[in-house]
Amino acid sequence: MAEEAPKETPKQNVQIKADEKELLGQYTNLVMVHNTPEEFILNFIYLFPTRQQGKLVSSLIFSPGHAKRLLAALAENIKGYEAQYGPIQEKKPEPTPEVGFIQ
Repeated sequence: MAEEAPKETPKQNVQIKADEKELLGQYTNLVMVHNTPEEFILNFIYLFPTRQQGKLVSSLIFSPGHAKRLLAALAENIKGYEAQYGPIQEKKPEPTPEVGFIQ
């Protein structure tokens, strides 16, 4: 008796709405990562180079499973980037500043 090949799940075509502001993206130069048992929180921050001040650009909150998929996607994309453009040069990390939020 021949085994049947597993049926592939058909791919879905998902349409995503985005305004021009979101499509342009925003630059950040610091990310703070926190977690609870239920979620991961990434706070993307822009630190001004000429002042001891920064601005929260975006805060993303997602599940641990999604965090793990994000890690895998980043690793895969970095591998592809380095295959095309060469190794990414890492600078010696600067000391992380003490960051506190104000309103």
